[in-house]
Amino acid sequence: MDNRIKKLTTTGMLCALAYVTVVFGRIPLILFLKYDPKDVIIAIGGLIFGPLTAFAVSFIVSLVEMFTISDNGILGFIMNVIASCAFACPAAFVYKKKHSLSGAMIGLLCGWACMVGAMLLWNYLITPYYMGVSREEVAKLLLPAFLPFNLIKGGLNAAITMLLYKPVVTVLRRSHLIESQQTAVKTKINVGVILTALLIIASCVLLLLVLNGKF
Repeated sequence: MDNRIKKLTTTGMLCALAYVTVVFGRIPLILFLKYDPKDVIIAIGGLIFGPLTAFAVSFIVSLVEMFTISDNGILGFIMNVIASCAFACPAAFVYKKKHSLSGAMIGLLCGWACMVGAMLLWNYLITPYYMGVSREEVAKLLLPAFLPFNLIKGGLNAAITMLLYKPVVTVLRRSHLIESQQTAVKTKINVGVILTALLIIASCVLLLLVLNGKF
């Protein structure tokens, strides 16, 4: 199979998987804010093929979401693209420059930080329009709601991507959908990565419990 066809096929599969996670994987976290793991799929695509693929998957999935299950229209579409790209594209860019296990982890942590910063800004700018409230009301929610939500969302995305990236790449290799040289990360299980991911997940869960007054 031609490499371009393999890439298109794999990218299409990633788009479908990301959309399914949006439809069936939404979990309420803080107030009206819900988490779904689609950015994990988008980030995996970016780590495999680069930041442009991460952007493409984000755009396609958000567009389909806008026309099917979203009630926030074009503004919700814009926010979804920004949130996904702010996480996945920096991660893919760093990994492309530093094609190693440490590069992948640093990239995911950078994506986490970029997403938190970007979403604080864009929630302040755009949320008043699609929520129909004043910017002052949104500003009051930045620290108690949007900041912890995006910290938890970004942390879960980074940690789950760390855990799933190697298994997904292994499956794609065995299916001959990607070439072995398209990723430098070895298939051997790295205990440090697993422990780091579990620590991040535990910290996010603890923060969520504290915010909901259950700890």
